[in-house]
Amino acid sequence: MGGWRGRKAAVAGLGALALAQVVSNGLCKQLADRPRPPQEWFPHDEVDDRPDSSSFPSGHTAAAVAFTAAVAPTWPAAGAVCAVPVAAVALERVQSGAHYPSDVAAGTAIGLASAWLTRRAPHLILRHRP
Repeated sequence: MGGWRGRKAAVAGLGALALAQVVSNGLCKQLADRPRPPQEWFPHDEVDDRPDSSSFPSGHTAAAVAFTAAVAPTWPAAGAVCAVPVAAVALERVQSGAHYPSDVAAGTAIGLASAWLTRRAPHLILRHRP
């Protein structure tokens, strides 16, 4: 869908998503080792289904933000459509007890940085090519 613009947006989005996953899950979670929020804070059954990995940062939020932020400059309409689920993902990660709000904020920052780097990398590489 979307022709050349859709393909370009998809490649940028998937590249940013992959980078965000490597940074958030492959690097930051290994370094932070932060426990999940206490189960007593959340009176619902979803708390029992939380992962055992580090709480910091939110990898789900990082991936969702990275994809959307990379897609939006190429295809603004698709970026706007993706923004609603991104907000839902971020809110759900806190509401479900999987993350602290600061984990989601860090995931957002990682996602934005990944999208920026993914979109700028070709220009930076070409500029510094001998």
